[in-house]
Amino acid sequence: MTEDTRTPVAAPETPTGASPRTTSSSAGLLAGPVGRNLGLVVAFALLCIVGIITAGDRFASTDNVLTILRLAAVVGVVSIGMTFVIIGGGIDLSVGALVALASIWATTLSTQAMAADTHWILMVGAAVLVGAIAGLVNGVVIAYGKLVAFIATLAMLAAARGLAEIIANRRTQIVQDQDFLRFFSGSPLGVPTLVWMFALVAVAGWVLLNRTTFGRRTFAVGGNAEAARLAGIRVQRHTVALYVLSGVTCGLAAVMLMARTTTGSSTHGTLLELDAIAAVVIGGTLLIGGRGTIVGTVLGVLIFTTLSNVFTLNNLSSSAQAVAKGVIIVAAVLLQQRVAAGRRQRRSSKALPPTAAEGAPAGASPGVPAP
Repeated sequence: MTEDTRTPVAAPETPTGASPRTTSSSAGLLAGPVGRNLGLVVAFALLCIVGIITAGDRFASTDNVLTILRLAAVVGVVSIGMTFVIIGGGIDLSVGALVALASIWATTLSTQAMAADTHWILMVGAAVLVGAIAGLVNGVVIAYGKLVAFIATLAMLAAARGLAEIIANRRTQIVQDQDFLRFFSGSPLGVPTLVWMFALVAVAGWVLLNRTTFGRRTFAVGGNAEAARLAGIRVQRHTVALYVLSGVTCGLAAVMLMARTTTGSSTHGTLLELDAIAAVVIGGTLLIGGRGTIVGTVLGVLIFTTLSNVFTLNNLSSSAQAVAKGVIIVAAVLLQQRVAAGRRQRRSSKALPPTAAEGAPAGASPGVPAP
């Protein structure tokens, strides 16, 4: 019998007073949604500090804060719907055009005449219904027609914008119903109604994504559609539902724009799809699907809107704003890629056998000393 002269391998050191399980759980927490949202909160706080330093009381005034929230509301509502679509593995480039089409349809003379005879809620219903139908068309073409989401929604963008121009004859339609305008221009508890709408949509979106079967299925479909199908999820039907949901949020955003501008126009929502996608990406939602948060999207919307407000207060050009937004989007996507690569590396290292990870000779079994 020979004596084993191998030098024992020292266990990795952990911080004093912390167990390995505690350390790993803390690192996992910071790497998860909480850590990402915390980073967004810090970025938003820094942006607010810059605004206070450069614009002073003009930025920190209550009126300016409410202005930021009011401007963020429309983009925010559309971004909530976009979050679901992107988590589900899709993309929707038609949201801006759908907002325009819904606003035009809801402000036609016939629609406003029927609303005058009944109630202004008919205008809201018309806008939401138009958005839902357009979203249904998107979903059916993508899920059952097997058309790439980018191409299908790009086609809807062109078609919806053109249809809006045809219906309105390239003219701006004025909202005549004063009760409609009075309701949406109000400020319950000192907060504009549009901001309340954004808050309610965000809360409903959070509950739907995190506390319902629909949300769990959305993550599953976006993470691996084939695995979701094998697990019994009707992937095609769920994909259609995601685009209908996006269309509904476009209809609500159209109502908000109608209230804010007192008009329906085929130019409403121009480039809104880019702002929504940018906010969702900044909020930490992966463009490849399978991961994202509503809280992150809300913070992304606030960051972009506040950035534009700071630029405006400091008399900087819109071109400079566009450059800054572009840089932020690229930085966010690069950060996503690094995080995803690090996660894959950690998973692959965990999948290695203990002997291989510790550098034991090939063919040695765990717990059996080498000869």
